[in-house]
Amino acid sequence: IFTLDHLVNVRVLRSKRFLESRAPKLTENVKTAMIMKGGNTSQTVTQALKDIYSLKKPNAVLYKKKNITRPFEDSTSLEFFSKKSDCSLFLFGSHNKKRPNNLIFGRLFDFHVLDMIELGIEKYVSLSEIKTSKCPEGTKPMLVFAGEAFDVDNDLKRLKSLLLDFFRGPTVPAVRLAGLEHILHFTALDGKIYMRSYRCLLKKSGCRTPRIELEEIGPSFDFVMRRTHLASDDLYKLAHRQPKALKPKKKKNISHDAFGTKFGRVHMQKQDLSKLQTRKMKGLRKRKGGVDSTEDESGDQKTTGNHK
Repeated sequence: IFTLDHLVNVRVLRSKRFLESRAPKLTENVKTAMIMKGGNTSQTVTQALKDIYSLKKPNAVLYKKKNITRPFEDSTSLEFFSKKSDCSLFLFGSHNKKRPNNLIFGRLFDFHVLDMIELGIEKYVSLSEIKTSKCPEGTKPMLVFAGEAFDVDNDLKRLKSLLLDFFRGPTVPAVRLAGLEHILHFTALDGKIYMRSYRCLLKKSGCRTPRIELEEIGPSFDFVMRRTHLASDDLYKLAHRQPKALKPKKKKNISHDAFGTKFGRVHMQKQDLSKLQTRKMKGLRKRKGGVDSTEDESGDQKTTGNHK
């Protein structure tokens, strides 16, 4: 029989565990995304949200009901749902005459909107339309960005960072070759962003290294960039700041190159070269009789020593 005091203690402990799970941590949890649709949506937007949710699972929450809100005008509704579901990423889909087939990718910092980028769908092929075998749920994808615009244009730089946050998945200590089977490819060309999803197939090549083939599995998107809401440089820098406890301690005389190779510098004491052991040669040996050569004042060579 449970007493009233026992039930109260259980509730207190449960609430304490819940608050501890939401508290700030040195190593943050895997970023979760909430996917929702607005008051007016099209069949294209609804299916696109479902397909992106299938790519993001299990680190995503799909809201099936309509949410009448406009993120660029008022983001309080998004911030409320973010705090309720503990999500730091969101995807909002809407459709209207002025901006048809609209997707808004965004992220939050301290439960406040940090970045929002609006993309319009110009061409879309769903997962179900491509009849191939799919990758298992929860597969960590490899992200590839093609096009120099991702390194030159400020808006596309921020979009690249946002897409990396959205699709990167959990941080893993090691990777096995067979687990590298899902590729998300983004291309920036002529003012458009092309998103393609491939499955990596390892074929026999006759040697130790397998031959790699790519098979498109969907979904496929052709995006055009519309509106943007980007954080200021100061706020963006604050959101990327790391705690001091996570910063690696600098070790003397140790450095790393761009590929992570470790280099060490060794300091040695000054060497006395007079005591250095060199290679012995027959021409430098002394003779048994102690013979040496000198020259007299006239320049003639004179030899002194014991002769037998």
